[in-house]
Amino acid sequence: MNFKSFIVLIPLILIQSERISACTNFLVTKGATTDGSTMITYAADAHVLYGELYFYPAKDYPTGAMLDVYDWDTGKFLGKIKQVSHTYSVVGNMNEHQLSIAETTFGGREELRDSTGIIDYGSLMYITLQRAKTAREAIEVMTSLVNKYGYYSGGESFSIADPNEVWLLEMIGKGKGNTGAVWVARKVPDGYISGHANQARIRTFPLNDPENCMYADDVIDFARQKGYFKGKDKDFSFADAYAPIDFGGARFCEARVWSGFRRVNNNMEQYADYAKGENLDNRMPLWIKPDEPLSVKDVMELMRDHYDGTELSMKTDIGAGPFGCAVRWRPLVWKVNDSSYFNERAISTQQTGFSFVAQSRSWLPDPIGGILWFGVDDTYSTVYSPMYCGIYSVPPTFATGNGGIMDFSDNSAFWVFNQVSNLAYSRYSLMIPEIRQKQARLEEFYIETVPQIDDKAEKMYGL
Repeated sequence: MNFKSFIVLIPLILIQSERISACTNFLVTKGATTDGSTMITYAADAHVLYGELYFYPAKDYPTGAMLDVYDWDTGKFLGKIKQVSHTYSVVGNMNEHQLSIAETTFGGREELRDSTGIIDYGSLMYITLQRAKTAREAIEVMTSLVNKYGYYSGGESFSIADPNEVWLLEMIGKGKGNTGAVWVARKVPDGYISGHANQARIRTFPLNDPENCMYADDVIDFARQKGYFKGKDKDFSFADAYAPIDFGGARFCEARVWSGFRRVNNNMEQYADYAKGENLDNRMPLWIKPDEPLSVKDVMELMRDHYDGTELSMKTDIGAGPFGCAVRWRPLVWKVNDSSYFNERAISTQQTGFSFVAQSRSWLPDPIGGILWFGVDDTYSTVYSPMYCGIYSVPPTFATGNGGIMDFSDNSAFWVFNQVSNLAYSRYSLMIPEIRQKQARLEEFYIETVPQIDDKAEKMYGL
């Protein structure tokens, strides 16, 4: 049994670790997939987040219409913004043009949070999906919105993909009294994959390559003004200036990216000491080239990770118990007397509300080419079901309003999957293999059926 995951630490090291407990994204380019599609993933993790599939129908608005903005996390009313004349339909986190957006929160410097801003990170995603057709256009919409109305949230990493390009955008506010945000966006090179998990990852970036990198005009000057950076422009690192890495950022956040990367690239062991928080100078690259092209099933499996086969494995440490359970109850960090302890934070967790693999396929018409492979509850035991971006409604079992986090519904996919996973946690090694077998059969059936649906739908689309 491996006892190393239960580690006693100096309490000061863990001061910021509680902020680093949420989502995970991977970004996959066309050249890194078996079929030439682009993909991004998202696990929306929160103890009180109810897993449901959001739907926003396309709509026309009169001149002068306004949009009420509410904080996605709390429901707090933040203000009003101008509505556009036409919005696109959105299924989950993908719109009718196969554009998809996901996120993870890195927080960053607390003094840069603008409590007077009107646009929070969640609203930013869903408003942009209703207004943009491509990844580049999405970046323009997102940055324009926060510059005009103010950015309410902490630092965020956004995954943005269309059928041809995949981008990583990192953004943080400028503090109360400074409307707008500083940001950098980098295009993931074709044939590569990237990832982020609640820690800013863009460091240095090309200053004169607008085809592959965009950034706020004042992203470096603002850092100088605040005393975060003093070197030459070419040496400026967004992540080091606005969200410096610490033990928690490596062990609870970057470790998840490392664990996903190591599943598809055999050269990642060299960064194990960084993932463990033991060598913060041994930073991982922003993107890697997978050893083999990835299928949609491979990408689904990236979201099902408990550090298996590594020193951090959650199935073999003291917390796993007699049945090798990979789930740990919260809090993530706790104290006994004067000693601090922590559990590992894996990609798969019991606190996931929903997750997805957004797949965009350039060779098909938009309503057919975009598929949101959607799942609820724990990624390890969920089943990813295909939702075409051209649908006009969502299945009732996934629909908003069918149950809630404090409202049980036996016709709710979230509550069904939640019951199954919770039953398995108590006898994990005995029950999870059977759940995984059933999961594999269902997902394989969906994957095998998709080409038939594509063919029929494309013929109908051409009529």
